[in-house]
Amino acid sequence: MATEAATEAKAKGGKGKKGGKGAAVSRIAEKQTEKLRRTTVARLRQVYQNELREKLQKELGLANVMEVPRLVKVTINMGLGDAVANPKILDSAVEELALIAGQMPVVTRAKKAIATYKLREGQKIGAMVTLRQDTMYEFLDRLISFALPRVRDFKGISPKGFDGRGNFTMGVREGIIFPEASFEGADKARGMNISIVTTARTDEQARALLRHLGMPFRN
Repeated sequence: MATEAATEAKAKGGKGKKGGKGAAVSRIAEKQTEKLRRTTVARLRQVYQNELREKLQKELGLANVMEVPRLVKVTINMGLGDAVANPKILDSAVEELALIAGQMPVVTRAKKAIATYKLREGQKIGAMVTLRQDTMYEFLDRLISFALPRVRDFKGISPKGFDGRGNFTMGVREGIIFPEASFEGADKARGMNISIVTTARTDEQARALLRHLGMPFRN
């Protein structure tokens, strides 16, 4: 199912010259990813490797540096319930998420039918992208340094999003806090869920890792 969705997302380009607007956004996302690959190491990754790893080892009282928690992946999910009534909304959302993440997302589909919402099994209901390595660090750097400070009346991130296994999920009400999301094709401000997977054994370890990376948790 995921392979089919990925193929569909990459192939979707719309009509017109060179695949249309969808293909253009795909090329932009690919260029952003390629730019990251050409750089030595993402800034936040350098901070972790050169400064935070040793600091976390001492703070958490870990005997082996290999036990120090690290990031594994970041998943960004955008649910689009209104796409059931208007499928064109999905195109705009995929473009927005591609620009924000710097990588083309896949289209997600309903796993089962829900008659109340006129939802059919297999119907397109959202977009998702999984980031790893430098692309992951670069996205988190932009989220922490540029996007979150643009949230109106921002008072910090709630620490209630930990799952008990060292992973953290947070919601973003409007994707427009990312400068990359400001493009003419956007039909409305859309929210998204951001899930951060780590190797931490406990939520306390994961919180320490994210706090040192700059995540502005509320006190």
